[in-house]
Amino acid sequence: MNTPARDHFVADFECVFAALPGADLPWLVRARSAAMARFAESGLPDAHDEEWKYTRVAAIENNDFVAASRSDDDEIVRSLVDQMALAGGNGPADGSLADGHLLVFIDGRHSPLLSRPGQLPAGARLSPIGEALAATPEALEPYFAEAFAPTAFAALNTAFMADGASLHLARGTVVEQPIHLLFIATQHGAAISPHNLIVAEDGAQATIVEHYVGADGAVYLSNALTRIFAAADARIEHYKLQQEGSQAFHIAGIHAEQAQGSSLLSHSVSFGARLARNDISTTFAGPRCAATMDGLYIVGGQQHVDNHTRVDHSQPHGTSSELYRGILDGRSRAVFNGKVIVHPGAQKTSARQANHNLLLSSDAEIDSKPQLEIYADDVQCTHAATVGQLDDNQLFYLRARGIDAAMARSLLVQAFAHDVIERIRVPALRTRIEQIFFSRLPQGERIRQLT
Repeated sequence: MNTPARDHFVADFECVFAALPGADLPWLVRARSAAMARFAESGLPDAHDEEWKYTRVAAIENNDFVAASRSDDDEIVRSLVDQMALAGGNGPADGSLADGHLLVFIDGRHSPLLSRPGQLPAGARLSPIGEALAATPEALEPYFAEAFAPTAFAALNTAFMADGASLHLARGTVVEQPIHLLFIATQHGAAISPHNLIVAEDGAQATIVEHYVGADGAVYLSNALTRIFAAADARIEHYKLQQEGSQAFHIAGIHAEQAQGSSLLSHSVSFGARLARNDISTTFAGPRCAATMDGLYIVGGQQHVDNHTRVDHSQPHGTSSELYRGILDGRSRAVFNGKVIVHPGAQKTSARQANHNLLLSSDAEIDSKPQLEIYADDVQCTHAATVGQLDDNQLFYLRARGIDAAMARSLLVQAFAHDVIERIRVPALRTRIEQIFFSRLPQGERIRQLT
């Protein structure tokens, strides 16, 4: 435990506690205090924590981040919003905002002037958590009355939560266009703690895009937490695009609980940040649940990205499928730890998990650890992991047909990533990810024109 870092966060909490949203709600005050007490007991994870064995957070400890203050909607941020806003599911392919629903958060606080929530169906209620705590606190109390702190960073988020998105879908409500949650970081030295809550009642359906961007030279900490509650037969598609600044730290948790017959699609793409960590989990609390977890991480230089996933098959007839792919260059490092647990009684479970990695440099490194824990005897479960370089035979095949070396390498890298990118069902988001991806490839623009 790093005692100075722990004491720093505790002292900062004492300074801002009274100014946080919901300071007049006893149940939220208790939850925040309990979360901070848990953090004070454990501190930030270190090398003795098995879940953080390959990811060191010393750089976070040494930066003395403080809770972000409210920011102004300046012209630079306005321009960035226009640049980053996505179109709805049937919008144009250039990524401009034609339809859909956009909520903008600057340094963790909602910006009503820059948000464009659009027209939602009658059964959908979308609002910033800060506003919901003031207007309808009784609707949030069941989800915040107790501290949610599965990790030290989740405890910090629960304690410091200032804003985020609250989405509640009534029974049978279908939101046709994607809901885009855009989080922009601007403050150097800030700790930003967005907290998102998604509640889907029986048979409800929605697509959510969670998107993080930031100033390239700023050093800041994004510590985000998203919780998803899917009732019987609900359908939630959740996409996360992380393109933080090159000096940023990004720690995030996405935790779902699924009732009978519900389905969750989780798609995570990581491009930015000096250090990024994604914890994604779901629990099958009822039979016949389905979950798909796909991910793509592309890092270079000295970037570090860590993906930890977990699927708890707690009930029978559950189905889960997981595909994560990584592309590493320079002296970058990645971690993948995927855990599937089939609990006693979860018969007729079908679970597949795969992690494939492409190393473009001899100095890049990946620690891949797929895990299966099976406590039932009537299941179909598989897992796999591969780490390798570009195939010399494939390179020779392309070179023999007159394709230069740089173009040949880029074509093979593009084919490797394409298997994941093509699974994205939001056209504008898929286009945006392809634009970022091709911008990092030698000959990327030529390949984009050919595909």
